Amino acid sequence: MIDLLQDVSRETIDRLRSFEDIVVKWTPKINLVSRQDRSVVWDRHILDSMQMYSLAPKGFSRWVDFGSGGGFPGVVVAILSEASKTPSTVTMIESDSRKAAFLRAALRETGARATVINDRIEQVRPQNADVVSARALADLASLLQLAKPHMNADATCIFAKGAKWRTELSEAETKWKFNHAVATSNLDPDAAILSIRELSRA
Repeated sequence: MIDLLQDVSRETIDRLRSFEDIVVKWTPKINLVSRQDRSVVWDRHILDSMQMYSLAPKGFSRWVDFGSGGGFPGVVVAILSEASKTPSTVTMIESDSRKAAFLRAALRETGARATVINDRIEQVRPQNADVVSARALADLASLLQLAKPHMNADATCIFAKGAKWRTELSEAETKWKFNHAVATSNLDPDAAILSIRELSRA
């Protein structure tokens, strides 16, 4: 956890803490995180999102987050990107209108800059993204199906996966060709964050 925070300014940490407060405040209304997670938003969701951000290729310019829900990693990425020397364009795609409203409110209250698209991923025009991300949205093969139209030629997918990630990876490899790297989650030794590039149909 220390590695994720050591190069983050106090101002940025304060903005992330403000976002944490917003999530906790809105959760009883629209169930952004589970009841048991309300007390661990920072450890379970914000730090996990920061780890995803840390795995992105340097110099990316367009990040698209699928099923952004409670803003993980989308809002966290927007805050961290803005704090960097070369802020990127961040787009969050969320089909639930209440959660899309939350995302817009969180951006206003934290002062982060990003675009929220309230629509189904399949209905959104191709985004030509450098990075595509998702947490707890779908199995890996399905995520790759959703991601492919939105990736540019050099894009990287960054997906946080649970304990079944090995099974999902094996199943995805029967349908897709890709290069991948696996980073063990800082939060759960059984979970992983998959970075996927050079995606094509098997």
